[in-house]
Amino acid sequence: MSLFSDLDQHKRLFALALPMILSNITVPLLGLVDTAVIGHLPHAYFLGGSTIGAMVISATVWLFGFLRMSTTGLSAQALGRNDLSSNLIVLLLRGLSIAFIIGLALIVLQSPFIHWSLVLAGGSEEIQFYASRYAHIRIWGVPAAMANLVILGWLIGNQQSKNVLWLVIATNLINIVLDVLFVFVFNWQVQGIALASLLAEYSAMFMGLSLIFTRYKTVFDKLFTNITTLSNTLFSRQTLGHYFQLNRDILIRTLCLQICFIFITFMGARLGDNVVAANAILMNFLLLISFGLDGIANAAEAMVGKAYGEKNTKKLTYIVHIALFWSVIFALIYSLLFALAGENLLGLITDIDEIIHFAQGYLIWMVLLPLVSCWCYLYDGVYIGLLRAKAMRNSMIIATFTCFFPMWFLLQDYGSHGLWAAFSFFMLARGITLAWHFHYRISVNNPSKIKVKE
Repeated sequence: MSLFSDLDQHKRLFALALPMILSNITVPLLGLVDTAVIGHLPHAYFLGGSTIGAMVISATVWLFGFLRMSTTGLSAQALGRNDLSSNLIVLLLRGLSIAFIIGLALIVLQSPFIHWSLVLAGGSEEIQFYASRYAHIRIWGVPAAMANLVILGWLIGNQQSKNVLWLVIATNLINIVLDVLFVFVFNWQVQGIALASLLAEYSAMFMGLSLIFTRYKTVFDKLFTNITTLSNTLFSRQTLGHYFQLNRDILIRTLCLQICFIFITFMGARLGDNVVAANAILMNFLLLISFGLDGIANAAEAMVGKAYGEKNTKKLTYIVHIALFWSVIFALIYSLLFALAGENLLGLITDIDEIIHFAQGYLIWMVLLPLVSCWCYLYDGVYIGLLRAKAMRNSMIIATFTCFFPMWFLLQDYGSHGLWAAFSFFMLARGITLAWHFHYRISVNNPSKIKVKE
């Protein structure tokens, strides 16, 4: 089957991907707004402190990214099997229950958790002070942030990408308005940024739940007529065993990824306030790249999962090929964007000359990263749709411990350039290993190699 033999699948991919791209891009754009608001305060340690504090909370939330990924894969495959709406709602409720339990546990343990996280982060006394202030506010939004992972995953798996778009846009607009109000009007500095993010998280949760409940009110009413039966369905030993086995591998995969992100931030903190502040901007650029490319990957998750549920292997492999094609196209667009407008983007975010000057020397990595990393984003989406968590885990372990850290060790004398080179090699290794595994296990000429269970 040629790449353009089924234009309907291309249209379907874009119908799902474009809202996801737009909604995903608003997430790093929001981070850029946060950075820009703090970046226009007079000292670099405001930006550095908020960056470290945000990294502690964000890394923790994304460590439990399996809540989003497994919910997407399970929902997409259930949709492909034409499961009853009640089964889809049960998937949602199970994920939300576990999300709240994790979030509340982190609130209870916040003092030792934040203390030791910041000890590991390092940085100047001023950075530590403002990072602590930020984290102690944001931690109260973690239950909502965990729940939002489940809600977004469920909507993506059910191919409701337009709802994801409007939900994310509304949430981010709330955050931006509160950023400006709390920092420039109330002069709450770093604490204002943290409080704005906290309120935005809860706004997103309530809007998402309201949206789903309104559409599936009849199903919810039916399920809640018998709480005992619902409780047994949600938390049966067999169901939870399968759920945690799947999520264990995704957790290990995500832990490796977060170790790399945290390592870059923490090592930057040890290189000085201006370095960590400049790296904060570059990391937001990286998020702009990743969330954009993830729009294609999210569409692939939903379409691959549905095709897998339908047991249509020919359709599945075709979806992978067209999604990869468009991932490369978008990666080229990103590279051109940073090559032509990277310096102008820096000036929009901060007016501190030292930070701008430092960051300009590292824009080359923002030009290269879309091209070397688009493969791993796409194949991550494919494997989420297939629920092949073991392959994702193994790929990430290989990329982290045989590529990222050895490469950094060899290049550490080059400072931040060594960090970004190691990270680029890490992203490339993820893509290569997953692509090899997919085409080794599922050849173009024999797509029947897809197995129901790994």
